[in-house]
Amino acid sequence: MTRKCSRPVCKEEASMTLTYQYSRALVWIDDLAQDNDPHAYDLCEQHGRRLTVPGGWRMEDRRDRFRLIVPNRLAG
Repeated sequence: MTRKCSRPVCKEEASMTLTYQYSRALVWIDDLAQDNDPHAYDLCEQHGRRLTVPGGWRMEDRRDRFRLIVPNRLAG
């Protein structure tokens, strides 16, 4: 089952998960989490692209950071 974007009224499919730590003024964007976390926000591509953080905050985009690339054994 797919999850929808957390933004009100948006019906698009979520593709990333936003979490934050208020005490460090830090926001993380990760690939869509496997489990729905009530303390995180799932965002669609459009809302993820348009995301800005408050002044003085830092955002780290950690998507695709550990993606394993397996070469195609049929090639060559």
